[in-house]
Amino acid sequence: MRVSIITGGGSGIGAAIARRLAGRDQCLMLHGQGADAAGLERLNAVAADCRHAGANVACHTGDLANAGTAAELVGATRDAFGSVDAIVHAAGFADRRGFAQLPRAGLERSFAVMATAFHELAAAALPDLTRGSQGRVVAVSSFAAHRFTPEATYPGSAAAKAALEVLVRCLAIELASSGATANVVMPGYTRKDAGLLGALDPQTWQLVAKANPLGRLAEPDQVAAVVAFLLSPEAGHVTGALLPVDGGLTLM
Repeated sequence: MRVSIITGGGSGIGAAIARRLAGRDQCLMLHGQGADAAGLERLNAVAADCRHAGANVACHTGDLANAGTAAELVGATRDAFGSVDAIVHAAGFADRRGFAQLPRAGLERSFAVMATAFHELAAAALPDLTRGSQGRVVAVSSFAAHRFTPEATYPGSAAAKAALEVLVRCLAIELASSGATANVVMPGYTRKDAGLLGALDPQTWQLVAKANPLGRLAEPDQVAAVVAFLLSPEAGHVTGALLPVDGGLTLM
């Protein structure tokens, strides 16, 4: 049985990853913030789908911005399933506030959820991940750390995603002697779950759907497919890589 932790597992890309990985040989720990009833309901719905596909599933909630939450998640996973084989850090959010409008607390929260929590999560699981070449780490970044235009700057979340990418590459070097890998997937504008808009209003979503050369939004499962490849044995010689799934957005 393969044991995987997926943060941000209640919606969007994280949920798509969970559903794609679900199978009879999979143990999935799905993490969500659990700050409201609707979010908890979404997380439980994803868990139910994964169980229906044959996976063993557990859920864990908590604010990743708080010190200790990520380490507790690793401990809960070990208690439920045993040693951790893979981590997918998909938790995050888009903070659209501009440089001058972004308060220190906003910047700190972005870093805490996206970069600091990743460091805590991977560090806590490091003894498991380095047991052999089956260890896998994939972090979900964002085009916002690579593309800067007057109408689309995200200084808080983009800076945090850039820091996340650096942490992944440093981790890739430290994992290499064991054969384990760490990589980054970089989505572009990706379709949200029904009823969830993220940082953009409906009109803006219609505009950004055509912002890349392919002229359409990515589907969450298209991003999940790339993550699943990086978690697979076939990707055993891919580490420290950043794979765009952005329809060519960052070419422009």
